[in-house]
Amino acid sequence: MSIFAPFYSAVAALFYIVALPFLPFLALRQKYSQSLPARFFLWKNPPLQKDGIWIHSCSFGEARSLRPLFKIIPPSLLRLTTTTQTGMHEISMQTKEARYLPYELLLHFWIKPQKMLIVTEAELWYLLFMLARRKGARTLLVNARISERSFPKYKRFGWLYRRIFEQIDAIYAQSGEDRERLETLGARNVVVTGNIKFADIAQPTETLLKPNGVLVCAGSTHEGEESSILAAFKMLKNNQPEAKLLIVPRHPERFEKVNSLMSAYAHLQGWSYQRWSDAKELRSDIVLIDTIGELINFYAISDVVVLGGAFEPIGGHNAAEAAQFGCKIISGEHYFNQKDIFAGIEGITIVSKESLGEALQYPKLLAPSKIKREIDLAPIITEIQSVL
Repeated sequence: MSIFAPFYSAVAALFYIVALPFLPFLALRQKYSQSLPARFFLWKNPPLQKDGIWIHSCSFGEARSLRPLFKIIPPSLLRLTTTTQTGMHEISMQTKEARYLPYELLLHFWIKPQKMLIVTEAELWYLLFMLARRKGARTLLVNARISERSFPKYKRFGWLYRRIFEQIDAIYAQSGEDRERLETLGARNVVVTGNIKFADIAQPTETLLKPNGVLVCAGSTHEGEESSILAAFKMLKNNQPEAKLLIVPRHPERFEKVNSLMSAYAHLQGWSYQRWSDAKELRSDIVLIDTIGELINFYAISDVVVLGGAFEPIGGHNAAEAAQFGCKIISGEHYFNQKDIFAGIEGITIVSKESLGEALQYPKLLAPSKIKREIDLAPIITEIQSVL
């Protein structure tokens, strides 16, 4: 019997002991107030019922992209886990069997036997796959990706990833480049199916009234991006006084900070400002969208989408949601986690943070976006049906 699993568990235990004194303080932050107690102390986080189809995703976006798979699994068999509070918001709408994924060490006594474990993208946890497989689950990695930027880091720990891939029965990759990188790290049974985020793009949940003038939506923004977007919008506003800007921060815990920034900037420029949650109508020059799950509704009525997460080295976000409406999309240069999505869309304008104002100043010169790539879910569906 291999000694790797006991060794890995011992290292995980050491990390857990070292982290213990800091966890209560981290849990005071809104971002971790639910997830940390659930993941590291199993607070209100009982094991999933056994003998189901267990799907694990990290974030809201990943969980949302998996809806096509949820639909083919009988509700009584659906088991879902996540690691983030926004992810929990999504999966808890799909089933009562929705949980936070515990810290790896705790999986030894938390995991129950399941028919299948499906893990998305880059959630490569050794004990998760090993223990699920040991208890009888067939293990899949879907929508698998390894970016060009992160590949050297993976190679430095190639000895670990070879062990992880030994525990995965089949892998479905986003692109041929991802397959090559995965196989270099020791992955086997790798099939390219495309990016699952093209399979079932989110649709509007309500129809909003579009205001007059050019409507710019800055979606999924991160720290350091909002100030640049506001400065760029000022250049457009000078040319087109009726233009309006919506800013939608990626993480809810940043709403208050972005609110202070936008309020101060509006006062300085003499613009009107509002929070969406205060009055759900788009009447002001700039509006903070301080709710979750509504971004798609704003994309549907926007003329221009400034896609966040790529003006700082974050990795970018899913452009397909805006592209389905033909929006003119501007992205930053740091979209390394979304290369396959971007390659499947025509018309995305890529600029540096410093050049954003120049690109946004003349929206008529921007090309409309169009989705051109498809996804083949048939191999994954066949796998799932084989254990039903």
